[in-house]
Amino acid sequence: MRPLVAGNWKMNGLGVDLGELVVLGSTLSANPPACDVLVCPPTTLLSRAASAAAGVFAIGGQDCHAKASGAFTGDVSAEMLADAGASYVILGHSERRQYHSESNADVAAKALAARRAGLTAIICLGETAAQREAGTHTEICSTQLDESVPMDATDFNTAIAYEPIWAIGTGKTPTNAEIVAMHLHIRGCLVRRLGEGARKMRILYGGSVKPDNAGDILNLPEVGGALVGGASLKAHDFLGIIGGIKRA
Repeated sequence: MRPLVAGNWKMNGLGVDLGELVVLGSTLSANPPACDVLVCPPTTLLSRAASAAAGVFAIGGQDCHAKASGAFTGDVSAEMLADAGASYVILGHSERRQYHSESNADVAAKALAARRAGLTAIICLGETAAQREAGTHTEICSTQLDESVPMDATDFNTAIAYEPIWAIGTGKTPTNAEIVAMHLHIRGCLVRRLGEGARKMRILYGGSVKPDNAGDILNLPEVGGALVGGASLKAHDFLGIIGGIKRA
């Protein structure tokens, strides 16, 4: 499967910022990338972002509710995301786990909702700095994976994003050896849990990915793409990361 480079705009972006997506789309049309490209804007921009993408790249949501509808003020269902033009949804991001107290069980339920609506779920996992220093990072990620990823997940409806929490937005990144080691560990956990078919599932790396380090990171063994935060807000920066992929 082709690598996936996904941009997570988080709680950033107004209508005026959609011009960045127009630039992104026109550039990708003229220079087809060696990867799949996804942008996940805030919900308020989803339908307009889908129009701006014009099928050149995919649009996704940043979260969804486990239920299809109901009395859940302020929440958005997977079906609503799909109706607005999304084909992916990010689930279990560390910011959701931290600020909204989402559990692994919550993430698993949302992953099933995403599948129900025909969305591909990008399920996030990663360790804190304290857990990395304590040497429990592999155990933490294994538990998150086992409890967040549905047993019948496949490479067609699920991708994994490894984001060491201590690297998100900090400018810090693990060494290449540390990235490869964790991706290999996650791959082993996926195969153990889901079977040999999980060798095709994309494992994205996230955590201060920028144009100047993307080329090194995105071409490491087992790295199937990137989940990009702040550097995806500007087309020029995001294109610099997309261009780091050297394999189709």
